[in-house]
Amino acid sequence: MFNAEKTKKDIIAWIREWFEKNGRDCKAVVGLSGGKDSSVVATLCVAALGKERVVGVLMPNGEQFDIGVSRKLVEHLGIEGVEINIKDAYNGVVGEIEKHVGKFEGQAKINLPARLRMSVLYAVSQSVNGRVANTCNLSEDWVGYNTKYGDGAGDFSPLAKLTVQEVKAIGRALELPEMFVEKVPIDGLCGMTDEEKLGFTYKELDEYIRSGVCEDAELKEKIDRMHAANLFKLEPMPVFPYEPSV
Repeated sequence: MFNAEKTKKDIIAWIREWFEKNGRDCKAVVGLSGGKDSSVVATLCVAALGKERVVGVLMPNGEQFDIGVSRKLVEHLGIEGVEINIKDAYNGVVGEIEKHVGKFEGQAKINLPARLRMSVLYAVSQSVNGRVANTCNLSEDWVGYNTKYGDGAGDFSPLAKLTVQEVKAIGRALELPEMFVEKVPIDGLCGMTDEEKLGFTYKELDEYIRSGVCEDAELKEKIDRMHAANLFKLEPMPVFPYEPSV
């Protein structure tokens, strides 16, 4: 059984200890999407460091239909909120790539906003003496549902070992309003929900991750294939093992 209350306290203590060693007096900089992961991470950081040391960064790409949820989280937590629209940067990069490279579509184009947002997060972080929070969870990482050097980046990662169901349980243990815990996950990049894009539910994925059992052979094969194909995202960059001759 997952002990949400104990895990919540352990994460808060871990964040506090990490900052003591890696950024005493620094602020936690969290990109806010309005979804459960960023909401839970921001709330954990407030519990660990105090609201004065947490900065929430909202980064719409033009008009974002659900940005109001992120604004409400900033208000709910009483943290500093910074809203930086990436539309001009996105359009500028897209235009330059199309002009000099030609074809620019599909996953490459879908992933661009995530990478621009991470650049913004690090720019803000360096400007406010901060450390960037990674908000990915185990379920997403397991099947590669993150963007390398985009939302997959960060300086510290409180939820990387927790499944979606466990993250939700942490959110409830933090007494977050349901609107932040149960918001339907949409990546904001391709217009589809996470589960629509993946082709299975997080509940199915989480059960397989934790139990190792999946009675649907076709689903098991799909999850295993995605996991194997995306492991490189989680591993350190390969380095040529050069050894100077004596």
